[in-house]
Amino acid sequence: MQTFLTGASYPLRALGVLRRQPPLWKYIIVPIFLNFLVGVTLYAGLLAAGFRAIDGLIAGLPEWMAFLAWVLRAVLVVALLIATGFVLVRFGVVIGSPFYSRLSERLEEHLSGVAFDAPPPTAGNVARDVARALLFEIKKLLLALTIGAPTLLLNLIPVVGSFLATAGGIALGATISCLDFFDPPLERRRLRFRDKLGYIRQGLPATAGFGLVCLGLVSIPLINLFAVPLCITAGTLFFCDRSVARDRTRRDRPQVQE
Repeated sequence: MQTFLTGASYPLRALGVLRRQPPLWKYIIVPIFLNFLVGVTLYAGLLAAGFRAIDGLIAGLPEWMAFLAWVLRAVLVVALLIATGFVLVRFGVVIGSPFYSRLSERLEEHLSGVAFDAPPPTAGNVARDVARALLFEIKKLLLALTIGAPTLLLNLIPVVGSFLATAGGIALGATISCLDFFDPPLERRRLRFRDKLGYIRQGLPATAGFGLVCLGLVSIPLINLFAVPLCITAGTLFFCDRSVARDRTRRDRPQVQE
């Protein structure tokens, strides 16, 4: 439980780091403005349509389930906010990726004291980076469809189906959030998609706490406009702390004498 709470605390720690490091703000201002423009458009369309669909679903319930209507409405509203936040993060991460990558790199340099020797921005290197970024988004989309589609079918189960589907959606959303916000430091190591998933799995339950809090932040209207750079910072902090802990464990491990 303590490890779970430690992972969940990283967004709050990231807020303190950003407050103490004004030079990092220049990598945040432009993405926040872009997120605002995208967010207004998405919420104006998706939330309005989503609330109409929820009202239609609730109105179609039989009378004997009327006492569960408010619970079901709350569950569906949470699912709608998570889905809208998911779409917003997809746009926000892609649009702001050059800024977020630099934000994470500068922060890791500050924490580790080691400067990164970035490859020159040649046409070949840029094309390779863009291809990897697009492939990463496609793989996340395939992961969401592979797990999300069967999860949606749980809604067909009477009464409890919506609750089970929402729980599965939250777990999937937390995993995608970890992939999003751990990606800058992991991508600098050129890890494969399966290795990034392995990093999340090996970091449990801390990564679960981190992913759930970040998912919550990106699902809250208005807050999520500022949440992406905050969670990128938190993911880099998490990675750096875990790297230090792993290196310390290796140093303290007894050496086998041959």
